[in-house]
Amino acid sequence: MASEKVMVITEENFEREVVQSEVPVLLDFWAGWCAPCRMLSPTIDSLADELEGKIKVGKVNVDEQPNLAAAFQVMSIPTVTLTRGKQMLHQSIGVKTKDALKKEIEARI
Repeated sequence: MASEKVMVITEENFEREVVQSEVPVLLDFWAGWCAPCRMLSPTIDSLADELEGKIKVGKVNVDEQPNLAAAFQVMSIPTVTLTRGKQMLHQSIGVKTKDALKKEIEARI
């Protein structure tokens, strides 16, 4: 079950939810046909719950939002980025454990 704390990010809400965010934003670039993306999804949901207040979490469907994927130079999915404003703080490609991803995020917030 998806966390209610995870936003769907689109071109329409990107500026408001990501660029203007008071806290860093973790973006999960994914697609419905991507098996590794589906494997990573519960990890992203869990991180949204555990890091609430420290970061915001959003998912970007690369098929529906190709311009956002291109802007972040996403060449492979799943790709997870941590951004603050327009600055990318970290990028991770592929499936990782929750603990590994959490450690990478916490080192940068």
